[in-house]
Amino acid sequence: MRTSTVRRAGTALAVTALMSAAACSGPGQGGGSRPDERAAGGAVDTASVTALQQVREKTGTARSARIEGTAEVGDSVALKQSGTIDWADGLTGSLTITYTGGTMGEALKRTGGDGSVRVRYLRDEYYAAMGDAFASELGGRSWIRYGLRDLAALGGAAGDVLKDQMHNSTPEQGVRALLASGDVEKVGREDVRGVSATHYSGTVDVAKLTARDSALNAEQLAAFKKQLAAAGVTTQTVDIWVDRDDLLVKKTERGRTAAGDFDTTVFYSDYGTEVSVEKPAASDTVDFRDVLKQQGGAAGAS
Repeated sequence: MRTSTVRRAGTALAVTALMSAAACSGPGQGGGSRPDERAAGGAVDTASVTALQQVREKTGTARSARIEGTAEVGDSVALKQSGTIDWADGLTGSLTITYTGGTMGEALKRTGGDGSVRVRYLRDEYYAAMGDAFASELGGRSWIRYGLRDLAALGGAAGDVLKDQMHNSTPEQGVRALLASGDVEKVGREDVRGVSATHYSGTVDVAKLTARDSALNAEQLAAFKKQLAAAGVTTQTVDIWVDRDDLLVKKTERGRTAAGDFDTTVFYSDYGTEVSVEKPAASDTVDFRDVLKQQGGAAGAS
């Protein structure tokens, strides 16, 4: 296997594993919303706002759930994922991510695997295993460790925002995004995998997100908005479905970036499920920083 391919695959995995975690939670770090303040034009759907505040509280305190979903970003990524996550103290959980298409998925498949990756999220780090063929390029070790602090340092201020986003990832973030948007409506009742659910929809206008509506400080928010602007994101549509217990059962997000259109769907079930995540043995782990150093030193090798 080409050493450059190993490096590209490891980098692609870092990006898409973070994307996968973010897709579980919703966009940004929306803080306390001000539903009575809406952009000019149109009346606030106060009944929907009141209902969503209850959903945010119930979903946010549920602490854990089983998830299943898909994500696509232009020609770069197409994946599906399933597993369990816990957000009682930062994001922890175990997911199986299968890359079904896109250039990043192809980069991973060139390592000799089938496109499936096991990921374990812990509070300040996450681990990924890409199969035997990739492990053979890592001295027989199965897992790559990615430290969120290291990735934040590589990404500068925008990376710091990403680290904070990982620490605060919860399914309620999609609800918060709708509340912060000032543009939300109740669509009606629909069936979601056999569960009767209420459908809410709204549009998040990135240009109207302000520090007073965010848990980010001014510097982080500025970096986050700069990152969104660089990706070409201006607005995105968020849809959520809520069951009779005021718990989120489905969320979709759609929009456009410089890399192309994105479309994510996540289903939630089994709230309160036990989530046990073990750190892989040190003897079976290599740090991504070391992979970068090794592959950088072998950049001219084939």
